[in-house]
Amino acid sequence: MKKITVLLAEDHMIVREGFRKMLELEDDFTIVGEAQDGRQAVTLAKKFHPDVVLMDIAMPLLNGLEATRQLLKAVPTSKVIMLSAHSDDAYVQNATDSGALGFLLKQTSAHEVCRAIREVQKGKTFFSPAISKRQARLNPQTLDRSGLPKKKAAELTSREMEVLQLIAEGKANKETASELGIGIKTVEKHREHLMAKLDIHDTAGLTRYAISAGIIESSVQLTIV
Repeated sequence: MKKITVLLAEDHMIVREGFRKMLELEDDFTIVGEAQDGRQAVTLAKKFHPDVVLMDIAMPLLNGLEATRQLLKAVPTSKVIMLSAHSDDAYVQNATDSGALGFLLKQTSAHEVCRAIREVQKGKTFFSPAISKRQARLNPQTLDRSGLPKKKAAELTSREMEVLQLIAEGKANKETASELGIGIKTVEKHREHLMAKLDIHDTAGLTRYAISAGIIESSVQLTIV
């Protein structure tokens, strides 16, 4: 029997270890790598070409949304299941927009996680039961082909997403430029484009947007989950 290869991308070690131990109990899964941030996830995916990637939505350096876009562009045969502690419609929509076929709440049962991996590996979509039930109650005219709310958010480029995350994490323009290997003036241009596209005109507003979209998680959110 050919095993399903899985890459784990989760910045919290204790959560990552929990998923690994859970999946190791199944005969048809093989863990091929573990990443603690989005950039590492993309690098490992290019190396191992996993069948399925369990991707945390909020990770340092590169969030799961942008990591998924970059990963699927480099390894289109891989399938991604997004993981989050939050089930807001915006989180789910952004995940599917990035190319993820599944979205699981971190409190999902082991049985459902394993089922999701098997379904997504076949090219099917899979969402946590609570999310599926909520989407089923929505007006069909407001849904896209995946059964999720139609996209309303502004289209951001990969670089703009990276800059937005670093801004929201409190990085100054100089730090952002160094992190991304670009010039400070280029960072400033990206910041201007972000504000224009999102109709947001200060750093605090960009940070709130990044939190609401699941690009980063605030300490306040983490303490109430």
